[in-house]
Amino acid sequence: MRKWFVLFMACCIALPIIASSQERDRRPQGHPDSSEWQDLFKSDLSNAIFPEGIWTFEDGVLTASEDQCIWSDKDYENFILDLEFKTAEGTNSGVIVYCSDMKNWIPNSVEIQIADDFSEKWSSQPKTWQCAAIFGHLAAEKSVVKKPGEWNRMTIRCRGQRISIMLNDETVTRMDMSKWTSAKTNPDGSEIPSWLSTPFAELPTKGRIGLQGKHAGAPIFFRNIKVREMRRR
Repeated sequence: MRKWFVLFMACCIALPIIASSQERDRRPQGHPDSSEWQDLFKSDLSNAIFPEGIWTFEDGVLTASEDQCIWSDKDYENFILDLEFKTAEGTNSGVIVYCSDMKNWIPNSVEIQIADDFSEKWSSQPKTWQCAAIFGHLAAEKSVVKKPGEWNRMTIRCRGQRISIMLNDETVTRMDMSKWTSAKTNPDGSEIPSWLSTPFAELPTKGRIGLQGKHAGAPIFFRNIKVREMRRR
């Protein structure tokens, strides 16, 4: 009897470990092969919405001359966005998902922050303002952005209210939007910037994808911007 009891207890201990291991195995192990995916924006930007003369595509690199966003011409729901970006000294930009109002996008979307974490200006700000954070709401687990002038790769997975962000082969941010029921404080008690006035739990999980332009006086560069829509489970 004692032998069976010991065996039973061993199984009870092992099962959660196995389940945890299986869960880790299901997590993305690296950036996807997006070479055959659809380009978010055509090279002539004919499927993009943006102010004339602001955004340009040259030699496969997309950049902006002013702080104006560029938007997809359709809504996306349940998708993976894979791209590369390069910062300059002092860059502060972002990738925007689930935007339901392009004219008033700040409180009506989710922004994944892109920033020069090496600059004194941005390294001294809250962690939720630094690279790969979900701006104002959830900091990245660690900073893995490369120095200005080097290309970074970012993969953003959006399925319903769950968002994950991989930067340079490391998954550093995971969010369940349903937990953000307040527009004033995050679940950990930290303050949300006042201009982000819509609780994430109430945001639609379908909308335009956008890129922020030359914000805070420093440029941002993008290339290989690929998107793949996922089927609903």
